[in-house]
Amino acid sequence: MSSIVGNPLYDAILAGRRMGNGDLLTTADGQAVNDRQFLDHAARIAAVLDDVGVEAGDRVAVQVSKSWQALALYVACVRHGAVFLPLNTAYTPSELSYFLADAEPALLVVDPASAQAAQVLATSATADITVLTLGGNDDGSLADAARVISPATSVQTRDEQDIAAILYTSGTTGRSKGAMLSQRNLLSNAQTLIEAWQFSAEDVLLHALPIFHTHGLFVAGHCCLMSGASMQFHGGFKLDSVIADLPDATVMMGVPTFYTRLLDDARFTSRLVAHMRLFVSGSAPLLAETHREFEQRTGQRILERYGMTETNMNCSNPYAGERRAGTVGPPLEGVEVRLSGTDPETGVGTLEVRGDNVFKGYWRMPEKTAEELAEDGWFLTGDLATIDEMGYVTIVGRGKDLVISGGYNIYPKEIEVLLDSLDGIKESAVVGAPHPDFGESVVGFVVTNSPDQSPSEEELLAEIADRLARFKQPRRLFLVSELPRNTMGKVQKNVLREQVADLFS
Repeated sequence: MSSIVGNPLYDAILAGRRMGNGDLLTTADGQAVNDRQFLDHAARIAAVLDDVGVEAGDRVAVQVSKSWQALALYVACVRHGAVFLPLNTAYTPSELSYFLADAEPALLVVDPASAQAAQVLATSATADITVLTLGGNDDGSLADAARVISPATSVQTRDEQDIAAILYTSGTTGRSKGAMLSQRNLLSNAQTLIEAWQFSAEDVLLHALPIFHTHGLFVAGHCCLMSGASMQFHGGFKLDSVIADLPDATVMMGVPTFYTRLLDDARFTSRLVAHMRLFVSGSAPLLAETHREFEQRTGQRILERYGMTETNMNCSNPYAGERRAGTVGPPLEGVEVRLSGTDPETGVGTLEVRGDNVFKGYWRMPEKTAEELAEDGWFLTGDLATIDEMGYVTIVGRGKDLVISGGYNIYPKEIEVLLDSLDGIKESAVVGAPHPDFGESVVGFVVTNSPDQSPSEEELLAEIADRLARFKQPRRLFLVSELPRNTMGKVQKNVLREQVADLFS
């Protein structure tokens, strides 16, 4: 396979912009940022990266509030050849310390309010880590430096096989794994999506997703940056702001939560979205009921797709064609899918995918990489699925027991280890319970050492509150006398999931 040298990913972003005074994005408070302003700011940040000693291939860890300057930081890393490492803003200092120890970034960028805590973590890390700050209002040391430095004039040469980003995802042992994504992985998938979903410079995307996640950064962001489209750039999903901006948008991407909240509001009508050409949903399963209700209300069918941190997007319901509720559609152009270990009675097997979108492996985990990514390029997703005669893929479960809540992957083992470490706790099991808003919510079952002196649910939740990101924290903890097990002694999580199937309905 030949490689393209230059800086393919940055060149595609540059080519996609109009390089004029047209708006790249407009923030929710009305600030307009055009192409020249954005690219100039990214060049200034690239100059700052060089000034603080970041070299091509170095990791830049970023845990900041969503802002257009934070998006420019990503583009600056691509331009400079640095490896972008976005981190969920909900991660606690103890979680952040793991990522710093594992990735050994040269630079850590955090919100100004987190500067002191970040400096303590950086000082205690084995790597030499510089700390800069960037706030949502363009404040902080990185912002100050970018304002006064001259823009970078050169673009770092990179091969399309070079790593452009590392995104951490949950692992089967509960230890987060860093998925290494190359320029080719990101560029090929973006080009495929732009064509599949017919993005053009005439589009206006309502962007309310976080940009520390594949969906908001690489799916939504790249589709706009490379097609010349513009964005309504929201800091998050705020119902009133989204409804106010919908009349001027043509495309919206979201997680199922966005659509259930819109449907709960009487202002969300077919007239409000009559001009919209596309609604996309992903990152969590979209209930067929939500799909049907949305069509009844608006006359439009949500396009559901399927991707992973390790692969970006794999499948998509067609833009022009039948969008089937409950399915994630056929594989995208250039992506192959197959099932392994298929049950002959149900047709359910473990989904495997192959294509230019599939990541290069897990950062510093060669054994784990070898387990899940074969030498011939097939990646074992761990998701259970069926494929019908028309090629439509339906995801029916997850072999890794992942909980997906609000679009975020949560691995139960991490929470179980924490619960098991608490005084008075014998063992625990964590599962996902269906939730109409978040897709799933975390629920735990706890066995105590002494039923007569066991802590209460409220006490346990309070004890772990500052040790887990909020999106990982269980909504409920049930104190039980024992956990259901099979004859081999394995906890039967399917039984526990059945017990809470209607908990949030």
